[in-house]
Amino acid sequence: MEGTPVTRWTWDSSWPAPAKLNLFLHVVGRRPDGYHLLQTVFRFIDRADTLHFAPRQDSHIVLATPIPGVPADSDLTVRAAHLLQQATGCRQGATIHLTKHLPMGGGLGGGSSDAATVLLALNHLWQTGLSRTELERLGLTLGADVPVFVHGRNTFAEGIGEAFTDVDLPAESYLVLQPEAHVPTAAIFGAPELKRDTPAIRPGEWQHGDGHNDLETVASAKFPAVAAALAWLKTQAPQAMMTGSGACVFAGFAERRAAEAALAHLPASLRGWVADGLAEHPLAKIQ
Repeated sequence: MEGTPVTRWTWDSSWPAPAKLNLFLHVVGRRPDGYHLLQTVFRFIDRADTLHFAPRQDSHIVLATPIPGVPADSDLTVRAAHLLQQATGCRQGATIHLTKHLPMGGGLGGGSSDAATVLLALNHLWQTGLSRTELERLGLTLGADVPVFVHGRNTFAEGIGEAFTDVDLPAESYLVLQPEAHVPTAAIFGAPELKRDTPAIRPGEWQHGDGHNDLETVASAKFPAVAAALAWLKTQAPQAMMTGSGACVFAGFAERRAAEAALAHLPASLRGWVADGLAEHPLAKIQ
């Protein structure tokens, strides 16, 4: 009797760091320490950065593909590896090769996803033995979006993004537009005009297609490229919205051919691509 094929993850593997979309994003309050209280549904899609790891004879963490303008010690991938070493007492090292496909400042969670894949991969390769819940806690110290990528399931998230109620989502393809804008998250959450009092809902009350993105109005006002991309996409799909704090905007389609048909009408001034929704993160079952 044949079982489901099991992926063997090794030092020679290509490790995915998929993008996420926020199918809605409500700001429902603010904590005394300034952190915003959110409700959102995270959906993983099949567009991803990729990472490769090589063992070292020393305990150093070396990023072989630094991002221009980002000091190595500030890079989330390097910080994630050091954090895992510190949390476990591990004295092994690694060289990290990162191939970027996801834009920075796009609202797709690229940097957070990269960091989560580092935690999952090196916990497996170094055999440091942390549970997924323990890795989620570590990830939260790196950024609010890191835990969901460690968690590995499409999920309704609350709090600052760390409390999860998993959801089953229908198969869907997404047309994603990537405006020529880098949107700093802090600039959106720090805006005085941001709506911060959307009524909270219970996770079980949410239905696919419900909700909006409270950050969209602020990002569109501050970044005309976001507003222009969203305006065009709404002509093809009225349900279109921004993901995260921007800049990317997206629309879901029940059939991939419908998303590709919309992409075929994309003006030359805009950049876009189609990606399929994932049932779970590619590393959801790794130990």
